[in-house]
Amino acid sequence: MATGSVSPRRADTRRNHERILAVAAESLTCSDEVSFNAIAKKAGVGVGTVYRHFPTPESLILAVYEREVRHLVEVVADLLRRYPPDRAFRVWVVDHLAHYMMSKRGLADALRRATSARGELPAHAYESLVAAVATLLRANIDAGTVRADLRPEALVRGLGGLWYLQPEENWKAQTEELLDLLWRGMRTE
Repeated sequence: MATGSVSPRRADTRRNHERILAVAAESLTCSDEVSFNAIAKKAGVGVGTVYRHFPTPESLILAVYEREVRHLVEVVADLLRRYPPDRAFRVWVVDHLAHYMMSKRGLADALRRATSARGELPAHAYESLVAAVATLLRANIDAGTVRADLRPEALVRGLGGLWYLQPEENWKAQTEELLDLLWRGMRTE
């Protein structure tokens, strides 16, 4: 085996892990209940495989949450490569953050239950989200599109209004409206 190669069994384990997380994330979009049997069936793995990766429903819920937050953070660099900073910020908020916040109501309810049993949400997830906002904010400050005195924590609090979006309503228009309001307060004059 060459250096840096991965055994087929290990690669299969990683694929199963990711498939389980993807299916669990999808199911938590609709409900806050976690059924290992339903997740295993839809992921195409045995229920024992789900339990090996995630011994408790709480561990699965927290792993889904961390996966979703990681995606929100990792997509920032790609958006900044593809778009000017102001457009990257808008695309991130509308296509990623708002969509995540609106579609993860089941995950939010499941997280409340999971963390009441284990303590608080992982602090690094919130810190990672603030860091993603800080990256977007810094790019916009450097481009001269927003004020230099803005703090990412304040912007995260402002974006908290996205939790009130409803999937059956015109959520994209509502997101744009909130974003326009925030942007007017953020931009340089």
